[in-house]
Parts: sequence; C-alpha cells; structure tokens
Amino acid sequence: MTKAKGGSGRGLSVRVKTARGRTVGQAAWLRRQLNDPYVARAKAEGRRSRAAYKLTELDDKYHLLKPGKRVVDLGAAPGGWTQVAVERVRAGSPGGGKVIGLDINAWTPVTDATCLTLDFLDPTAPDVLKQALGGPADVVLSDMAAPATGHGATDHLRIIALAEAAWSFAIEVLAPGGAFVCKVFQGGAENELLKLIKSRCGVVRHAKPPASRKESAEVYLIATGFKG
Repeated sequence: MTKAKGGSGRGLSVRVKTARGRTVGQAAWLRRQLNDPYVARAKAEGRRSRAAYKLTELDDKYHLLKPGKRVVDLGAAPGGWTQVAVERVRAGSPGGGKVIGLDINAWTPVTDATCLTLDFLDPTAPDVLKQALGGPADVVLSDMAAPATGHGATDHLRIIALAEAAWSFAIEVLAPGGAFVCKVFQGGAENELLKLIKSRCGVVRHAKPPASRKESAEVYLIATGFKG
C-alpha cells in the first residue's frame, strides 16, 4: 500500500510500504516512480516514458532534430524518444522528416514513425533498418541498455558493447554532417570508442540531461559533424 506524506497539495511525497509480496528494492523503485515529477509530467502530456524528456533536453541544447531530418532510434521501446523525434522533424507532414524506431521488445507503434520489433544485434537488423530508411540518416539515436546484472563493471562493458554496435551502424548510414547520440556509462572501456568517434566527427561531447536521475551512472555521448 502507499501512504501520502507531507500534507496536501504541492510538495506531497508518497511512502511505499513493503507489502503484497514486494521486496525492499521493488518498494524503493515504486516510491521513486510515484515521487518522480518527470513520470507525472509524462503521464499528463501523453508521453510513452519519462525518457522522452532526456531527448527533449538534449535537443533543446544541441539542436539535433530539425524539420526534414531522417532519424533512426535504436532501443526505442516504449517509444518516448520516437515520439519526440517525430514531432521535431515533422514526420508525416509535407516536407517533413522520417523516423525509424527499433527495439527487441514488442511495442505499440508511434504515429508517423516506422516501428520495428527486432534485436539490433541480429545480423539482419542493419539491412532491415537501411531498407526502411530508403537512404542516408541525418541522426542516429541509441538509448539501448542491456538488463542490469547488479555488477557495475559487467553492466558497463555490456552497455559499451551496445554503443559500439550502434556506432558501427551509424558509420554505415549517416550522411556527412550527421549526428550520433548514444547512452554510455563512463569508465575506462569507453575511451577506445571515444577515440573512434572523435576521428570521424567534428565535435564530441558528453551530457547528462536534467531528466537523467542523479543516482544513475548514465551519460549521453553527442557527436556532430560526421565526416563521412
């Protein structure tokens, strides 16, 4: 059960008791969700997930998603980033852009986007994406993350492996001047990937948008000015 704390109106927080079979960890996750302003905002604004605001904040700062651009969104489910991309490139409008989203998990299609359910690490995935694109991409986004094991070093290596796979795909499809955005966890194994990306892009930055939880080790790598 949940119990309100802190009086009525704004500033209300919610305590969650460990009950009905919940573990302490599950109760902590639920408490965090119930008290997260981005979760409430996503629900109110019809966003698929709170993660939509990470991309919104990154794009507000770096101006990646412009009308008419062609975008690939890897690790797209449940569709929060895809929704933002569709709106900002004006997919579905005359002269608008195109958005292709892909995820290993089944997800509800986003209007005006091509939504694919396929493991990105499947050998057929790059060709399926290229066929759906029908040409070069202007932006490749990757919010992919492997299920957490609870072992920090292992989780870091797994997410870097996904970032490397996303970058290998980006090299194949990005148009000159294009942009690449991916989620990483900072650490030693990231350095080699960073060197590769810097050799092919004009500017490479790291950013942690406000919507990314402070306790999370995730940061986003933003590479612009792809040299082709």
